[in-house]
Amino acid sequence: MDADIRERTFTVSEAADQVGLTAYTLRWYEQEGLVAPVGRDSAGRRRYTRRDLDWLLLLTRLRRTGMPVRDMRRYVELARQGDATLGARRALFEEHRVRVLHRMAELVEDLKVLDFKIDAYRRMELGDAG
Repeated sequence: MDADIRERTFTVSEAADQVGLTAYTLRWYEQEGLVAPVGRDSAGRRRYTRRDLDWLLLLTRLRRTGMPVRDMRRYVELARQGDATLGARRALFEEHRVRVLHRMAELVEDLKVLDFKIDAYRRMELGDAG
């Protein structure tokens, strides 16, 4: 009966596949303190829970948006302190959101340059210099 109600856990490689990271990167996140120490099975192998994977997915998204590791560490520290830090966590995310929006605007401008060059080359290939 106990095994039936026990939460499903994931090996390092399964967890890595679930969140789109390498096993090496998962271990690095743990070593950096970005992930709480992961549970282990009777043989001492890491076993990730769904909650661990959800946390890793959040960290992965933050990293993908360009959040510096130092800000991720700050967020982790704040989150571990509990609800008293809700305002500080929100502020951290708001500041990062501004950076993400700025980067998105830069990417839109960069894409316009690429589109211009693609169009120019296409016209030149067709012999239309005008």
